[in-house]
Amino acid sequence: MIILITGASHTGKTLLAQKMLEKYNYPYLSIDHLKMGLIRSGNTNLTPEDDDELTGYLWPIVREMIKTSIENEQNLIVEGCYIPFDWRTDFDDKYLENIRFICLAMTDNYIDVHFDEIKAHSSDIESRFEDEDITVQQLREDNQAYIRGCYENGESVTLIDEDYEQVIKLLLK
Repeated sequence: MIILITGASHTGKTLLAQKMLEKYNYPYLSIDHLKMGLIRSGNTNLTPEDDDELTGYLWPIVREMIKTSIENEQNLIVEGCYIPFDWRTDFDDKYLENIRFICLAMTDNYIDVHFDEIKAHSSDIESRFEDEDITVQQLREDNQAYIRGCYENGESVTLIDEDYEQVIKLLLK
């Protein structure tokens, strides 16, 4: 089984991947780690700020890793924001039946009510140094873009609207 976890910034993708690793004992691949490895090694001139270009650059690599894992009957959790909304078009049915897709997004109301809490938890799993300047508006726009992009491509979205912990517990069942 391959579990794809994507979503807006600060929604807990890495936290969910870590909890799934602990529950299922599946290894997980952080697309952010792949990104930084390629950037730091000089294998690309892209920077961490080149989000759209990074999706086009990273997804073909990740996609083929997913196919290889399925062909080898290996489990893998793949986590990150560099999964295109139309990801399904890259797989035929024999692969799709082995992929679980999760997109996390927060509602505007959740962001408004829990903004300080969201920021406080941003480094729970990994250190984030760029978060000091994040705004409510940036989070709203990022989450709305994921909601819109998923819905436009026929994907479901796991909306975080009230109780974050409850949402995560449901995804772990």
